[in-house]
Amino acid sequence: MDLGIKNKIALVTAASQGLGKAAAIELANEGTKLAICSRNEEKINETAEEIQKLSGSEVLPVKADLDNKEDIENLILEIEKKFNTIDILINNTGGPKPGFFDDLSDEDWLQSFESTFLSAVRVTRKVLPFMKKNKWGRIVNISSVSAKQPIDNLMLSNGIRMSVHGWAKTLSNQVASDNILINNVCPGFTHTERVDGLIKDQVKSSNSSKEDIIKSLANGIPAKRVGQANELAALVAFLSSQRASYITGQSIAVDGGISNLPI
Repeated sequence: MDLGIKNKIALVTAASQGLGKAAAIELANEGTKLAICSRNEEKINETAEEIQKLSGSEVLPVKADLDNKEDIENLILEIEKKFNTIDILINNTGGPKPGFFDDLSDEDWLQSFESTFLSAVRVTRKVLPFMKKNKWGRIVNISSVSAKQPIDNLMLSNGIRMSVHGWAKTLSNQVASDNILINNVCPGFTHTERVDGLIKDQVKSSNSSKEDIIKSLANGIPAKRVGQANELAALVAFLSSQRASYITGQSIAVDGGISNLPI
């Protein structure tokens, strides 16, 4: 299927690993020109080189901490200098720290709000003028299934990602007439560095092995397995495409059926 995005300019944030990297690879394979960012300069440069070799697409790596407004401004300036515009934005961040309510301080909440919610708002604010000028744009927020079905020890993620969904839905209604479409994708348990970290935390707090925990996770998923990052990335690429021209304001789970809510 031709997704109709060859030579479109895509920005993928937090793309040095995990779901962001998988999304960047998928978009590059569809022929987009990429800008990718991470706070780790060495890793983002390595990722850019890897994607270029895999896809042949042009990739601009930029060191940027999305908690820093000045870094976001510099990121957009670098992209404008290189590509002149931005057609596709994939808002991705590392997930908030795990923890139950009593484990979390005000500082934890504020930091997570900054990195998970405000970073998406700030980057989107900078990118929307390009899309409005072009009368075409796609924004995909990589969220979590915890926004649909809360997970006990992910208090921060449960709360803050729901606010991202509310913001995205409201904004999607405001910009749809400019052919700018905004959607959320909600991964369930997926093989990434973040999920590996959560599993390690469970190993430390229990008598179970890593293998036993993964098996237990899989048994609780109707598909009976943990997902792969490229499975989410395929949906990200589709929602970023011309083919998804009548889909906006949606939150779509990629979770093997684990979420029970029908919305």
